[in-house]
Amino acid sequence: MPLRQSLVGASALLLLLALAASAGAADLAVYSTIGVKNAFEELAPRFEKDSGTKLNITWSTGTMLAKRIAGGETADVLIAAPAEVDGLVKAGKLDPGTPAIVSRVIFAVGAKAGNAKPDISTVEAFKAALLSAKAIAYTNPAAGGQSGVYFAKQLERLGIAEQMKEKTKFPPPGGFVGTLILSGEADLAIQSKPELLSVAGVEVIGPLPGDMAFTSTQTAAVVTGAKEKVAAKAFITFLRSPDAQRVFRSKGYEPASAQ
Repeated sequence: MPLRQSLVGASALLLLLALAASAGAADLAVYSTIGVKNAFEELAPRFEKDSGTKLNITWSTGTMLAKRIAGGETADVLIAAPAEVDGLVKAGKLDPGTPAIVSRVIFAVGAKAGNAKPDISTVEAFKAALLSAKAIAYTNPAAGGQSGVYFAKQLERLGIAEQMKEKTKFPPPGGFVGTLILSGEADLAIQSKPELLSVAGVEVIGPLPGDMAFTSTQTAAVVTGAKEKVAAKAFITFLRSPDAQRVFRSKGYEPASAQ
């Protein structure tokens, strides 16, 4: 990023943070996909300190949170998949001028650290690993999480969906599949790379192989009728700032769109 552009972006962020702070202490209601939870453990305290704004974050799958916003629940910011955000913009539930990508993730395969790792270098090798596993874990597609919906479709494409049903484990809604690896309930876990890395003791073997590879994005937007619009916009700008993006990358995320 050119130095001048970087300085302009930093100045805009400082201005927004100052405006948010001058509005007085506020609580910002954020509905967020758990896909960014790993990075938020570090980013949320930073934003609260710099802006004087307290973040009240509700975690779940983007689909479930989008349904709640569509049903009339109020919040200031929604962070979900682009398709969910776009649908709410069209329905008049989100401010159309505010959606912005804050992070990208690849879907990956994880296993317990220290255990022997299966070959997942090709689609056929990964298929064999799935069939030989005692059990696998991924997000329940019924909950609407991107990784779960996508991977369920991939099992169907591989022609092994029925064979995998009896040995598939799902975490609780909004939970991390890596916890099922640590408990010994599953040998392999499929979820976004940052979500896998967020569970200590889980090792990422690699991304989904070949044409199964998939990159997901998380988009933030201001909810129509938000009580704290200035703070909401400041928060989204903060998440896209170079400093915040460095934190995202350190947690296993891919860079967001150009700053």
